Amino acid sequence: MNLKKLSICALLMSIALCATAKPKTVTVNIVATTDVHGCFFPWDFINKRPMDGSLARVSHYVDSLRNVNKGGVVLLDNGDILQGQPINYYYNYLNPEKENIAASCLNYMRYDANTWGNHDVETGHACYDKFMKEVKCPSLAANILDAATGKQYLEPYTIIERQGVKIAVIGLLTNAVPNWLAEDKWKGMDFKNNIQTAKRWVEHVKNVEKADVIVGLFHSGLEGGIQTDEYMEHDARQIARQVAGFDVIFFGHDHRRYSAFEKNPEGKDVLLLNAGRQAQNAAMATVTFDKKGKAFINKKVGGDIVDLRHSAIDEAYMQHFAPEIAEVKAWAQGKIGTCANTITTEDSFFGSSAFTDIVHNLQLKHTGADISFAAPLTFKATLKKGDITVADMFNLYKFENSIYTMSMTGREVLGHLEMSYDMWVNTMTKPEDHIMKIDMSNSFDNQRAGFTNMFFNFDSAAGIDYVVDVTKPDGEKVKILQMSDGQPFDLDKTYKVAVNSYRGNGGGELIVKGAGIPKEKLDSRIIYRSEFDQRYYLMKEIEKQGTIAPKAIGNWKFVPEDWAAPAIARDREILFPTKK
Repeated sequence: MNLKKLSICALLMSIALCATAKPKTVTVNIVATTDVHGCFFPWDFINKRPMDGSLARVSHYVDSLRNVNKGGVVLLDNGDILQGQPINYYYNYLNPEKENIAASCLNYMRYDANTWGNHDVETGHACYDKFMKEVKCPSLAANILDAATGKQYLEPYTIIERQGVKIAVIGLLTNAVPNWLAEDKWKGMDFKNNIQTAKRWVEHVKNVEKADVIVGLFHSGLEGGIQTDEYMEHDARQIARQVAGFDVIFFGHDHRRYSAFEKNPEGKDVLLLNAGRQAQNAAMATVTFDKKGKAFINKKVGGDIVDLRHSAIDEAYMQHFAPEIAEVKAWAQGKIGTCANTITTEDSFFGSSAFTDIVHNLQLKHTGADISFAAPLTFKATLKKGDITVADMFNLYKFENSIYTMSMTGREVLGHLEMSYDMWVNTMTKPEDHIMKIDMSNSFDNQRAGFTNMFFNFDSAAGIDYVVDVTKPDGEKVKILQMSDGQPFDLDKTYKVAVNSYRGNGGGELIVKGAGIPKEKLDSRIIYRSEFDQRYYLMKEIEKQGTIAPKAIGNWKFVPEDWAAPAIARDREILFPTKK
């Protein structure tokens, strides 16, 4: 046999072997956190105790994955990372000259991309613009354009390569942000429709980038929430069903763990994952391919939510950040005053309460308003008798809302309250009925905690005396008796009303739908905006008084009392069971 024939035989044998060889399996792990809310370390700076979860545990988990699947792990964050714990406040506002601790943690853990959440935008331009420069991974939001130029405000997507696999990550933020926050917080941004935006950029990464995997990173809940003609608060499921091309959608904002497949318009599976909140879990998607030559074939997608509440802690991470932890602990545990009695948010759901009325009293005093609206912002928080520390103020007032004074007619005030109590209170037809609107399937949802609706929209009022008749139908429960100074309450009179900025900008829709003031008219109704946040003024007032003795104003109650009192006792035990 001559040399030419040998070469041909060798070539044919090589082709035959390639044809029968098994393709190589390539695996990519994509991990996402969401709604971390300042839980960077396993220490609760507010309640001064160890914390489940935290990025310290996520860091250990991700490093373990990286050791097993070298060069095959992607790490993403889905927003709402800049607010929630005192350590956020400390770095956002008190020490802004330092690198934001959120950026430091993401950089240490080598995140590959992040999206913004609504509470990140709420920190204001000075904070989140600085964070975006400090964090080393791209910040994504395809649906936010520069209002002046029409160009992208943030990058719409990023391309990440792992094991030769090209992964496109498209970011979206709920476009309801302008309906919750004052314009100065999002000035210069134009929020576009999420579904239309997703379609555009999926086509782009498929056709231009030739992505092997398309990932959605959405700070938007599964479905529902507040909906108007302009926006849908939660649209992750709608996007999965209406936009062809996504393999995995990581979503957040609604704080609910979730793992399930949806069918896209082509009948293909899309994996939806939500890690919940506070880095207690991680969402992990696993994408596998058979690699044949340069081609990736037989793509398979799976995944689930990984419970990290009590998993191992990354000790190197903790040691790296030990100085920052010690510094913030010392500040947060500093004394600002004394409380003469213990108060709890638990009472706020069942009548006039000392806890909520601290906020009412401050708003009335600070603004000189006639009427105050306020809701409990945490389901189960306690301010104990004794020393009041900086950390306690984050239990007393959870968010960085400022204080507004608005002009509202008496009729609008009544409409606002009617909507609030309709979300909160059942219509009792017999003494054995529930007085609260309870849905215990929501008991693990920290925005509902066993109520049917989100409890931070349960506004009560001060400055007026009124009763809530639980036997009346929705829209007819509230009867305003008089102003609390004894003057008549007039439906046609215009009053000065103190609210927080979330409510004053339309949050919860109590003013828009309940009071009936159109969204576009809200700004013209705002008489005053505070320079600082609500918590700042509460802190200053306590420092000024030295010792506070909070008590309920007693200006409202549920009636008829012979039905309400036993119903309250029953429902209190359901929502706040007594420890045996």
